[in-house]
Amino acid sequence: MRDLRKGRKLGRVKNQREALLKSLAVNLIMHNKIKTTTPKAKELRPFIERLVSYAKNGGVLGVRQVKQTLSMVAAEKLVKEIAPRYVDRKGGYTRIIKGLRRTGDAAEISVIEFI
Repeated sequence: MRDLRKGRKLGRVKNQREALLKSLAVNLIMHNKIKTTTPKAKELRPFIERLVSYAKNGGVLGVRQVKQTLSMVAAEKLVKEIAPRYVDRKGGYTRIIKGLRRTGDAAEISVIEFI
Protein backbone atom coordinates (compact mmCIF):
# COMPACT_ATOMS: atom_id res chain seq x y z
CA MET A 1 0.00 0.00 0.00
CA ARG A 2 1.39 3.42 -0.95
CA ASP A 3 -0.51 5.53 1.58
CA LEU A 4 1.51 8.50 2.81
CA ARG A 5 4.67 7.45 0.98
CA LYS A 6 6.55 10.28 -0.64
CA GLY A 7 8.44 10.17 -3.91
CA ARG A 8 8.74 7.88 -6.87
CA LYS A 9 10.89 4.78 -7.08
CA LEU A 10 11.69 5.23 -10.78
CA GLY A 11 12.27 1.49 -11.13
CA ARG A 12 15.49 1.61 -9.07
CA VAL A 13 16.75 0.74 -5.62
CA LYS A 14 17.63 3.54 -3.21
CA ASN A 15 21.33 4.01 -3.99
CA GLN A 16 20.68 3.94 -7.75
CA ARG A 17 17.87 6.48 -7.34
CA GLU A 18 20.15 8.82 -5.38
CA ALA A 19 22.91 8.46 -7.98
CA LEU A 20 20.40 9.20 -10.75
CA LEU A 21 19.18 12.38 -9.03
CA LYS A 22 22.74 13.57 -8.41
CA SER A 23 23.66 12.92 -12.03
CA LEU A 24 20.58 14.75 -13.31
CA ALA A 25 21.31 17.66 -10.94
CA VAL A 26 24.92 17.95 -12.15
CA ASN A 27 23.79 17.91 -15.78
CA LEU A 28 21.14 20.55 -15.10
CA ILE A 29 23.67 22.80 -13.37
CA MET A 30 26.26 22.40 -16.12
CA HIS A 31 23.86 22.86 -19.06
CA ASN A 32 21.04 24.97 -17.47
CA LYS A 33 18.48 22.83 -19.33
CA ILE A 34 18.05 19.08 -19.76
CA LYS A 35 15.55 16.80 -21.45
CA THR A 36 14.32 13.81 -19.45
CA THR A 37 11.17 11.86 -18.68
CA THR A 38 8.44 13.68 -16.79
CA PRO A 39 8.58 11.57 -13.58
CA LYS A 40 12.35 12.09 -13.35
CA ALA A 41 11.93 15.83 -13.87
CA LYS A 42 9.27 15.99 -11.16
CA GLU A 43 11.57 14.19 -8.72
CA LEU A 44 14.55 16.36 -9.68
CA ARG A 45 12.74 19.65 -9.05
CA PRO A 46 12.62 19.58 -5.20
CA PHE A 47 16.12 18.05 -5.08
CA ILE A 48 17.73 20.83 -7.13
CA GLU A 49 15.70 23.62 -5.55
CA ARG A 50 16.85 22.55 -2.09
CA LEU A 51 20.47 22.70 -3.30
CA VAL A 52 19.97 26.18 -4.79
CA SER A 53 18.48 27.37 -1.49
CA TYR A 54 21.47 26.00 0.41
CA ALA A 55 23.89 27.70 -1.97
CA LYS A 56 21.94 30.96 -1.94
CA ASN A 57 21.62 31.69 1.76
CA GLY A 58 23.56 29.07 3.68
CA GLY A 59 26.99 30.70 3.97
CA VAL A 60 29.79 28.25 4.71
CA LEU A 61 27.41 25.55 5.89
CA GLY A 62 25.34 25.81 2.71
CA VAL A 63 28.41 25.54 0.51
CA ARG A 64 29.53 22.45 2.41
CA GLN A 65 26.12 20.84 2.04
CA VAL A 66 26.16 21.47 -1.70
CA LYS A 67 29.72 20.17 -2.09
CA GLN A 68 28.98 16.93 -0.25
CA THR A 69 26.08 16.25 -2.62
CA LEU A 70 27.50 17.35 -5.99
CA SER A 71 30.83 17.15 -7.78
CA MET A 72 33.28 19.97 -7.10
CA VAL A 73 32.90 21.62 -10.52
CA ALA A 74 29.09 21.58 -10.38
CA ALA A 75 29.06 22.82 -6.78
CA GLU A 76 31.34 25.75 -7.64
CA LYS A 77 29.17 26.72 -10.62
CA LEU A 78 26.01 26.48 -8.51
CA VAL A 79 27.44 28.64 -5.71
CA LYS A 80 29.18 31.26 -7.88
CA GLU A 81 26.97 31.59 -10.96
CA ILE A 82 23.48 30.15 -10.47
CA ALA A 83 22.58 30.89 -6.84
CA PRO A 84 23.35 34.66 -7.00
CA ARG A 85 20.69 35.03 -9.72
CA TYR A 86 18.00 34.02 -7.21
CA VAL A 87 18.89 36.19 -4.21
CA ASP A 88 15.58 38.07 -4.38
CA ARG A 89 13.51 34.98 -5.19
CA LYS A 90 12.01 32.81 -2.43
CA GLY A 91 11.62 29.62 -4.42
CA GLY A 92 10.58 28.20 -7.75
CA TYR A 93 13.97 28.23 -9.41
CA THR A 94 13.13 25.64 -12.05
CA ARG A 95 10.49 25.17 -14.72
CA ILE A 96 9.20 21.92 -16.23
CA ILE A 97 7.91 22.09 -19.78
CA LYS A 98 6.06 18.96 -20.81
CA GLY A 99 6.65 17.85 -24.34
CA LEU A 100 6.05 15.02 -26.71
CA ARG A 101 6.29 11.29 -26.30
CA ARG A 102 9.49 9.38 -26.94
CA THR A 103 9.47 7.03 -29.90
CA GLY A 104 10.02 3.44 -28.91
CA ASP A 105 8.35 3.31 -25.51
CA ALA A 106 6.10 6.40 -25.71
CA ALA A 107 7.43 7.83 -22.44
CA GLU A 108 6.42 11.44 -21.83
CA ILE A 109 9.43 13.72 -22.24
CA SER A 110 9.88 17.05 -20.44
CA VAL A 111 12.45 19.81 -20.40
CA ILE A 112 13.55 21.05 -16.98
CA GLU A 113 15.41 24.34 -16.87
CA PHE A 114 16.40 27.16 -14.56
CA ILE A 115 14.13 30.20 -14.78
